[in-house]
Amino acid sequence: MSKVWFITGAGRGIGAHIAKAALEAGDRVVVTGRHVRQLQETYASYGARVLALKLDASVQADAVAAVAAAHEVFGSIDVLVNNAGYGQLGLFEEIAPEDVERQFQTNVFGLMHVTRAVLPVMRKQRSGHIMNLASVGGFMGFDGASVYCAAKFAVEGFSESLALEVAPFGINVTIVEPGFFRTDFLDKSSVRYGVTKIADYEEAADGALTDYESYNHRQPGDPARLGKVLVEVAALRFPPMRFVAGSDAVRFARIAFDRRQSVVDAFAALSLKTDGDF
Repeated sequence: MSKVWFITGAGRGIGAHIAKAALEAGDRVVVTGRHVRQLQETYASYGARVLALKLDASVQADAVAAVAAAHEVFGSIDVLVNNAGYGQLGLFEEIAPEDVERQFQTNVFGLMHVTRAVLPVMRKQRSGHIMNLASVGGFMGFDGASVYCAAKFAVEGFSESLALEVAPFGINVTIVEPGFFRTDFLDKSSVRYGVTKIADYEEAADGALTDYESYNHRQPGDPARLGKVLVEVAALRFPPMRFVAGSDAVRFARIAFDRRQSVVDAFAALSLKTDGDF
């Protein structure tokens, strides 16, 4: 049975590949973004199975209007993909407070706005699947990405808790944790860096920038394959709460989990001293 997808940030990158994979599978897709004409041109060949809508995820009213329009046309929303976002990279002290807030407004609060708008539809259906795009930076910190990682950690905590809250209504939540994929994520037109320069951080900041620029478009992940795999995940009767995507992501996940386990074990005796006497 075909599904109706609602995808944010579908104009390019991973979002576009997910949308095209769902369409190739025979599903209907609501593609959203800030530039409707671009969306219409990109998906023109799919005809009436695509609905292109303007959506700035950071604006709650946009989310409500887009969801209402999608529901009016297609009658249901089976899969929500919260993909819209960008990377705010750089060392924390070199990133202006307003840029930190902007990162959270888009990558965290925008995701929440769209989720809040879609949930009443899914609750009424007593079914649905929410895929929230997090990152390897959502379970593991990276130098030169403190603000971006903070936002993705927030997405992970929100999503894991939300999954417990909406499970009684037949709604599944999957946290998608991609590694590095060959998209425009690190292009100068997409990524943002801190603008304040602090001498103490010069070497570290220059090193991080060099690493990111040298890695751009050399990432191991294929976004087209990720799109197809996520269509498979959406078809599962019991989808996972977490889906680690990419060989590098699997490697990072194992490192992160091993580190946490070793710290828990190393300080377990000290931790247990905090229990009260009853």
